[in-house]
Amino acid sequence: MTNTATGPLPASVLEALGRYDTPTICNAMEIVAPERRLIGYTTKPLVCPFPDLPPIVGYARTVAIRSVLKNSLPPEEQSKRRIAYFEYVGTGHGPRISVIQDIDGPDVGYGAFWGEVQSNVHKALGCLGVITDGSIRDIPQWAPGFQALAGSIGPSHAWVHAESFGGEVRVAGMTVKSDDLIHADQHGAVVIPHDIAAKLPEAAELCGRRETPILEIARSPDFSLEKLKAALKRSAEIH
Repeated sequence: MTNTATGPLPASVLEALGRYDTPTICNAMEIVAPERRLIGYTTKPLVCPFPDLPPIVGYARTVAIRSVLKNSLPPEEQSKRRIAYFEYVGTGHGPRISVIQDIDGPDVGYGAFWGEVQSNVHKALGCLGVITDGSIRDIPQWAPGFQALAGSIGPSHAWVHAESFGGEVRVAGMTVKSDDLIHADQHGAVVIPHDIAAKLPEAAELCGRRETPILEIARSPDFSLEKLKAALKRSAEIH
């Protein structure tokens, strides 16, 4: 059982955002919040083993992991920390997305926190997927429908453990705080400020309408430079 608190946004808003891919959401952000044009999204490539899964939209559960150094806590404290971590992941605003920063520096991705067990456990705890600069494994045994964006794929978990959780993390150039709203798909992820989320679907539709005349002529067998110029003019007039 997981405890999903009523989120700061209506479920209908998250559902509407999920109808668009992440690049389209980024395009819409350029209209609604142009000041975020250079911030708030992943800027480094991530591996997506499941590119055919639909976009995921949820509230961040933030974690910092490491695997090169062995956990220094006594076994009893490690067990308590593990339970506390699962309680954090499994409660709060839902649905949720796990955002995990690997803090092993030059050895980032040395050990995989994610695999068959963690993907299934986190799915059961109410998460839709994971975004991490660390490594993942057990791809064939991964929880069905659970999305993954990862820095790498590797075979071992080494000494991997959660060093901390609930704080600010930075993954592939994207800074995330606990409960931030995240939109992600095979292209990457973006943080959506709560106060503009409801405006993005309309802006996404506007982006689509502006692209339509350009795409129509670009795909037409009668394409010409003059027709492209006319299409660009029509596009600019769409509001």
